[in-house]
Amino acid sequence: MTDNGGPNGNPVKRDAMGLGMAVVKRMAGSSLLDKVGLRKPVERALVGSTRAGFQAAGAASRAFTKVSKLRAPARPATPNASATFDLTPTEDEQLIASTVREFASEQLRPAAAQANEDCAPPDGLLAKTAELGLHTVAVPEELGGLATERSAIAGVLIAEELARGDMGLALACLAPSAVSTALSLWGDADQQATYLPAFLGERPPAAALALQEPRALFDPRQPRTRARRTPDGYRLDGTKSLVPLAGSAELFVVSAELEGRGPGLFLIEANTRGVRTEPEPAMGLRAAATGQLHLDGVRLAGSSLLGMAAGTEVLTECVRLSRLAWCALAVGTAQSVLDYVVPYVNEREAFGEPVSHRQGVAFRVADIGTELEGMRLATYRAASRAQQGLSYARETALARTLCAEKGMTIGSDGVQLLGGHGFTKEHPVERWYRDLRAIGLMEGAVLV
Repeated sequence: MTDNGGPNGNPVKRDAMGLGMAVVKRMAGSSLLDKVGLRKPVERALVGSTRAGFQAAGAASRAFTKVSKLRAPARPATPNASATFDLTPTEDEQLIASTVREFASEQLRPAAAQANEDCAPPDGLLAKTAELGLHTVAVPEELGGLATERSAIAGVLIAEELARGDMGLALACLAPSAVSTALSLWGDADQQATYLPAFLGERPPAAALALQEPRALFDPRQPRTRARRTPDGYRLDGTKSLVPLAGSAELFVVSAELEGRGPGLFLIEANTRGVRTEPEPAMGLRAAATGQLHLDGVRLAGSSLLGMAAGTEVLTECVRLSRLAWCALAVGTAQSVLDYVVPYVNEREAFGEPVSHRQGVAFRVADIGTELEGMRLATYRAASRAQQGLSYARETALARTLCAEKGMTIGSDGVQLLGGHGFTKEHPVERWYRDLRAIGLMEGAVLV
């Protein structure tokens, strides 16, 4: 690829280091590394790197304005399809996973219990996530992001590792990146120039992808939220539910049925007249500060429709990529359950020996490990096909079915293996059980 930053303004050629090294370069200049003890691992991966960026406007006074004129929208390149069936993450992807895992262990896990009680993430969490560059992983490099090519696998690994800290806080961290990913995949040149720069700074906007609606038998591909054409754009009416960061979000991507055209995605700024939010704490995912988004005669410009030239396929692909992300969250949380119960059953004694010596306990732990690997492989396979531009509808459906069913079973078994302790808040397994029940229900909110 070409870089115009060479001496005397001459273009220079440089090899694409891959998404993993790009993330590490962003991390290397972050003061957060010293706070959480990640400086040495990152410096071992990359020495002498520099970090570029700009300071975004403050959330309270932020105005999304076009900062440059793009001739055409930028998209991450699609990797060449591989003839070899291999779901092993590359070295760069493993580096991403390792670094995000340490971040989740240091920042999310200790804060999870209090965030669950507060029904909100701790102050400054989104800023810390932004310092790691996670909001720009899917943004094309030519727009200032980290993506040299499409990497759904990297998105899955990030979601999985964050969920090992806590699924609710992982959802809060990933909600803004769902919007930046949507803009990268489907936004036109003007939309990218107007909104993406805000996600590249150290204080990115809180944002959310809102597909879920409060009704029985909800089908995300057939939203009840309605969009009607007006002389100067569109008018939207409807309600979205379980929207992460609803009360603090500055930008929403909302699904709606457009009369005469079919379902689509719309960009809505939170300060638009007719937009109202209210808290909606749920059984799980409480740390994500979920709420309802009410749209009452919201008037939007004609440029607010995302992916205007792509038709209804945009919402279909959005739903699939979102479901893949939820599968990754399930895998990460289920891994936490397994990691927690194994030492517990080995150390907990009954009748003079560890309870793990009982076949009923040992077999149940083995079942968790077996089902978890099936969930992980199904999710990676679907993400790999999506990344290569291959059909992945069937694979995503299989992964979601498996993760929704087995994830809930793993959560229940985790509680059961702790006996009476599993029912108390002294141990985090009861929270993970509540979170895992969301996998078969939630739509939108996250994207890979």
